[in-house]
Amino acid sequence: MKRILIGLIRSHEHTSDKAKDPKLKSHYYRLSKDRAWDEISSILKKMKGYKVLHEVQTVGEIVMEKKSMAGRTMDITIQLVGTSPGNTAVDIYSASRGSLGDLGSNYRNIQEIYSVLDRKLSSYKA
Repeated sequence: MKRILIGLIRSHEHTSDKAKDPKLKSHYYRLSKDRAWDEISSILKKMKGYKVLHEVQTVGEIVMEKKSMAGRTMDITIQLVGTSPGNTAVDIYSASRGSLGDLGSNYRNIQEIYSVLDRKLSSYKA
């Protein structure tokens, strides 16, 4: 309910190490950045309802979009950062196009993506 109220005015959401909401904290995987890139890129391309638009491996960025049932388009950026030789952090930024709030849909996108990544990469979760 809180997310819907926040979503009345906010049309974006992002994750970070400093997030107050524990569900919006960065996720870490015990994989090198290159290996994480291969795994995560493959997983994201198979997700139903999401479309990978652009990938820049050198920067560790994957740009996707998702259309809501109401017809709004959400732009999602997944950022992979190698934190050490065998660890990679994954952060997500999701924003709705348009000026109205998102009713929490960007928050739910992030939770859905993290859920899929955590399930598929469970043996590497740090």
